[in-house]
Amino acid sequence: MIFLRKRIMAIALASMILPGTVFAQQHISWWDFFVGGDGVRMKALTSQFNDEHADINIDATSLEWGVPFYTKVRTSVAIGQGPDIMSWHLSRLPLGLEEGVLSPITDHDLEVAGLSRSDFFPHAIEAASGPDGQLYAVPFDIHALVLYYNKRYLQGTDYLDASGRLTGIDSLEDFESAMAAAARNGSRVPLSYGTSEDAPVFRIFFTLLKQMGGILISPDGEILPGDSTAKATRAIEIMTHWFDEGWQPEQTSYEASVALFTSGEAAFMLNGVWEVPTVKDLAASGKLGFDWGVVQVPMLLDQPASWADSHAFAIPANARNPMSPQKREAVMTAIGWMERHSLEWAGAGHIPAYKPVAESSEFQQMEPNATYSALVDTAMYDPRSPIAGVASPVYDAAVNILAPAINGYLSPEQAIAQFKSELQSRQR
Repeated sequence: MIFLRKRIMAIALASMILPGTVFAQQHISWWDFFVGGDGVRMKALTSQFNDEHADINIDATSLEWGVPFYTKVRTSVAIGQGPDIMSWHLSRLPLGLEEGVLSPITDHDLEVAGLSRSDFFPHAIEAASGPDGQLYAVPFDIHALVLYYNKRYLQGTDYLDASGRLTGIDSLEDFESAMAAAARNGSRVPLSYGTSEDAPVFRIFFTLLKQMGGILISPDGEILPGDSTAKATRAIEIMTHWFDEGWQPEQTSYEASVALFTSGEAAFMLNGVWEVPTVKDLAASGKLGFDWGVVQVPMLLDQPASWADSHAFAIPANARNPMSPQKREAVMTAIGWMERHSLEWAGAGHIPAYKPVAESSEFQQMEPNATYSALVDTAMYDPRSPIAGVASPVYDAAVNILAPAINGYLSPEQAIAQFKSELQSRQR
């Protein structure tokens, strides 16, 4: 009987303690849009965080990126059922601000996370801030357009030094001369990119425009103000010239453009840093068949510039279901932890936006990331406009108007006139 009474008391005590223990743990609802290598790395990070934090649990869900993701966020926030934390492209910050779905990140929030604004590269922190300087997201990386090259087609030219590094490309003329030399050396496609796709076409066009000092959308909403229309036309003329010379593939999908490079047919590829793991994995498995390298986009025109964006962490403005102070502290704890562990994320080709990691000896030894990491100083984010950024009307206009032009179906002048008119019609 004594044993039975002790057993009953033990069970009763356990039933009293267990609910309190569950209540103490903060469960974080997490939405992201990461797939492929990014998705694998993020799942590993969230799993590691959960293993290290008995008091906080991240319940992560990956959703379809682009318009479906941002639409789902808008709908969920409107009814007070948004997540506690979500991934966000900084190029879409203006849309988030217009729709009122982003909660401000305060100095206290940063303090809880063990972060400060000065911990991040200026271009990224600026892109994460509203017009009034208020922070609305915490940058996680900087990912940009870079130039991949196949060393085979540059052997014996002025564009490969004794160490096998790309050299001598300091102008548009140099780059075009290098493509011509690669063609003579047997490259069927000297320059590969997705010539029928919105993002590749826009990112190269925007890079060329910014290298000329052009403005796509001014702070007051004007499309291609002043001489920027002429500069935009010049950018399309350059891309059209590459087509006319047979240096770029005609109406090629994104996937096919990557395959052209990895199969050894293309001497150069203009693409994002996120394809670095693809090339590295093929090289490691012995399936690549050539030596390669990657550098930031050279200064082809008047000033250095590369299209760039950032993945960031944001907190939805769930006004109908406000977050408790304890939950918000847990969210910021998770964000701070992710920033300090962003070296693992850099394995996807990205540059950490968090300077203590980007400037660490570990990252400086990570190749090829370290080679192109200087682009953080010349990173050019999409215009600060609700109609710009990934999966936006600007990208729609790029595939519907600019892509036909660089494939020979519209003159540069016609394309820019239509492009400008289309964006003007989409202004709100």
